[in-house]
Amino acid sequence: MNPDLLSTFVAAFDTTPTLEGAAPGRVNLIGEHLDYNGGSVLPATLPMTLRVAMRPREDSTVRVVATGYPDTPPRDLSDVMRGDWSDHALAAVQMGNEVGLLQGGADIAIRSDIPSGAGLSSSAALLVALLKTMRSADEHCLLGDIDIALLAQRVEREYIGVPCGIMDQFTVAVGEPGHAILLDTKRLTHRLIALPTSHTFAIIHSGITRELTDGRYARRADECQRAEQIFDTKALCTLDLKTIKDMPRVDLALRRRARQCVTEQQRVMAAAAAMRQGNVVALGELMIESHRSMCKDFEMSLPAIDYLVADAVEQGAVGSRLTGGGFGGCIVSLVEKGQLEVWSQRLLARHPEAYFVATTG
Repeated sequence: MNPDLLSTFVAAFDTTPTLEGAAPGRVNLIGEHLDYNGGSVLPATLPMTLRVAMRPREDSTVRVVATGYPDTPPRDLSDVMRGDWSDHALAAVQMGNEVGLLQGGADIAIRSDIPSGAGLSSSAALLVALLKTMRSADEHCLLGDIDIALLAQRVEREYIGVPCGIMDQFTVAVGEPGHAILLDTKRLTHRLIALPTSHTFAIIHSGITRELTDGRYARRADECQRAEQIFDTKALCTLDLKTIKDMPRVDLALRRRARQCVTEQQRVMAAAAAMRQGNVVALGELMIESHRSMCKDFEMSLPAIDYLVADAVEQGAVGSRLTGGGFGGCIVSLVEKGQLEVWSQRLLARHPEAYFVATTG
């Protein structure tokens, strides 16, 4: 067990943990807001990790400590979500009890180098890590990694109240280092694609933190649901552009949301093909087009992020785009490995509020 995690647990609970687990962060290379609209996405795991240590309890108490977060009072399995940072841990334990992975509360310690509010799936990593940890207590458990991902998604949707898709949970539960995942979120089929060898995907935090629970992510999901009803489809990504253009009396914003879903789906498939072919130029162009669409059609970017993306390209990135749920967080840029250090230094000198987070390798 990670010694720092162990010491955190012992200091908080005056006992030792009996279970441990971990999950990585993830970056979405292209395909935002498609996983709840029947589309495909192209994420990849990151070399950063969230680790958990746990000791199940026989009573209904849930105690949680996390490095970098303030102390929080003990929770109970009967508690509702209260907007506290410990909500996700509590909800994971509640789900564990619902499906029989636990029979009671738990003491939990968390250490993570995945920044929260950055669009790198720190919450999905926490849920997957906790659920996998609970699963490890039963060697006869039949739940696979995809099952764990689906349970983590249920926690977000049913307990936390975030209408998320499956991309984040699936990626951190199933992903492999050095590969992107072409994930069909409707059929839950996936294909691993090797990342470029000459270039890396660099993640830069804009300095603007956002939370999925602040309402803007949910508003976009609601708009997509309304667009589905208007266009009479269960998957916006399967529409064609002519249908979107010709449908009468459709609110302009909803028409734009549908157009983003259709064109982004096309870009995902083209990006996957470009990656398989080793065509980094085409891949970079698709990333730039994706950001333009997110800015104009999905309206999920911010001026400061647009400037950061534009400067990333100006300083030498082949492509760059906002990644994650939007309204803050990180950008991802495709950069030649030999130019990464100089590129990042020049970019951050022009954007002192931003900072380097990681690369895919």
